Amino acid sequence: MDVQYINPFLEGTLHVVKTMAFIDARPGKPYLKQDNSAKGDITGIIGIAGSVRGSFALSFSEGCILRIVSNMLGEEITQVNGDIADAVGELTNMVSGAARQRLDVMGIHLSAAIPTVVTGGGHTVNHVLGGPSIIIPFGTDHGPFVADVCMMKDSNSG
Repeated sequence: MDVQYINPFLEGTLHVVKTMAFIDARPGKPYLKQDNSAKGDITGIIGIAGSVRGSFALSFSEGCILRIVSNMLGEEITQVNGDIADAVGELTNMVSGAARQRLDVMGIHLSAAIPTVVTGGGHTVNHVLGGPSIIIPFGTDHGPFVADVCMMKDSNSG
């Protein structure tokens, strides 16, 4: 997996979390994820297609996503509910969109599917390509979350 596919997701994640939830996320060192275990309590995942194909996921710890959504909605949310799941799907969509805009400038034209949201400890993230993905861990004052990127050049795109 080429780093040129990873950096737009890192930058998009930082931008969306800062502008939508007023939270400064601190990126950690990316690493290769070999299994399909989720690295959080709630995950949004979205398929991506075009000259590059794959999928992107955001997995949040409960404390982190409760603070993010509370900030986004301007009211205190204290438990994972439908609003939280909707917000995770929308955040996944927004980060994907921000990353796709950055990739488009590089001549990599992509489209995305509708995000799916999975909740509960111990859930899995199955990327459309199978195989390993790159995890970008983020820290916040309210708990961790990760961006999980699995992308490769589409061999049919020339």
